[in-house]
Amino acid sequence: MMEYMPLVLFAVICIVLMFGYPVALSLAGTALAFTGLGYGLETVGIDANFDASYLNAFPNRLYGIMTNATLLAVPLFVLMGVLLEKSKVAETLLDAMALLFGSLRGGLGISVTLVGMLLAASTGIVGATVVTMGLLSLPTMLKRGYSPSLATGTICATGTLGQIIPPSIALVLLGDVLSSAYQQAQLAMGIFSPKTVSVGDLFMGALVPGLILVAVYMLYVSLVAFFRPDAAPPADREELMKELGHGEGLGLLLLKGLVPPIVLIIAVLGSILAGLATPTEASAVGAFGAFVLALAYRRLNLETLKDVLRTTTHVTTMVFLILIGAALFSLVFRAYGGEELVTHVFESMPGGVVGATVIVMLVIFLLGFILDFIEITFVVVPIVGPILLAMGLDPVWLGIMIAINLQTSFLTPPFGFALFYLRGVAPASLPTSAIYRGVVPFIVLQLGMLVALSFFPQLATWLPSKF
Repeated sequence: MMEYMPLVLFAVICIVLMFGYPVALSLAGTALAFTGLGYGLETVGIDANFDASYLNAFPNRLYGIMTNATLLAVPLFVLMGVLLEKSKVAETLLDAMALLFGSLRGGLGISVTLVGMLLAASTGIVGATVVTMGLLSLPTMLKRGYSPSLATGTICATGTLGQIIPPSIALVLLGDVLSSAYQQAQLAMGIFSPKTVSVGDLFMGALVPGLILVAVYMLYVSLVAFFRPDAAPPADREELMKELGHGEGLGLLLLKGLVPPIVLIIAVLGSILAGLATPTEASAVGAFGAFVLALAYRRLNLETLKDVLRTTTHVTTMVFLILIGAALFSLVFRAYGGEELVTHVFESMPGGVVGATVIVMLVIFLLGFILDFIEITFVVVPIVGPILLAMGLDPVWLGIMIAINLQTSFLTPPFGFALFYLRGVAPASLPTSAIYRGVVPFIVLQLGMLVALSFFPQLATWLPSKF
């Protein structure tokens, strides 16, 4: 029985999180409770298979978190995203795209997809993107006769692009965890001068799959508009211009809405791809650029700045507290022999590395119903990552597969976080069932992307190999 304590620990933490307790405290509290249980059983003479020496590494883990330069990118990218949200860049950009494509069948859906891509590449925050797009574009799409399911599905799916299109906070966190896992895997294989995988590698690896997803989304919207014209009718440009309240011409509006975010994206991603800056340095460039944009749009005052800094501090504190709780949970899991148990299960699994990868992807997909990507990244990936990488998987490919898997779980009813974000800002007259129906085709498209990556890993590994 005692050899299965790691599985009991994992099951208990999932149950505690489902009750809605704070994630960081749930991870740390459950780990400490099982630590006490291990000590207590050993005291009364019951062999709990608990090696308390693992906990001696906890101070070093804390120091490593505090001195980790990669994680500095988290507050800076969050600051960049919140500044862009407050400066109304998304609003101007969406208006410009709606006027450019709105007169085509399915044009508003295409404009939403393009704006979602640009917001993902400049903010990387899923919740902010879905809420912003829901508030700005959903009323216009419904008023122009769009099918509620198509409108809501497009907004939810494009909002989750912030999970995969760099600079994604999810990729920053995943890159840091996979880097440690990759080094552990190589040391376990007897390689004492291990190679490294960086956040920049994941950024480059995610670029091609992310752009393919954008293209597939637009193709789907275009096909729906072609075969079901009543689901995505064209809009009159003059009426749109009056409704959106822009007195300037389309050219000036495009210049105002499109050029600044594209310049910012080139400054951030271009500096990484060109090898001029690390992701952490590029995040500082992005935060400064977003600050300049907010000033240029005259949307930055003292009250807004306080709100931006408060939100950034809140999100950053949450991430680091979860990371500390996850570090303690991981050590207790290993103290109960969890790593050996998972390794044994994977090695005895039919199908070898393919079977193990399929099971891990399925578990991550199912956990995505109840856990956020941060918990999965900090709790699950450190457990399964070293084992899968030791079996010969490419770390960049594995990282992109996990990122797209988590992106898909954001959409999956009934617990997909993107669905909750949109439900919170959608009109009360819009049934929740329409949102659920709308995301199903996009879930199928994303699962198709996972299958394509499985058969063609070069989609994720080609670009990093060239840089």
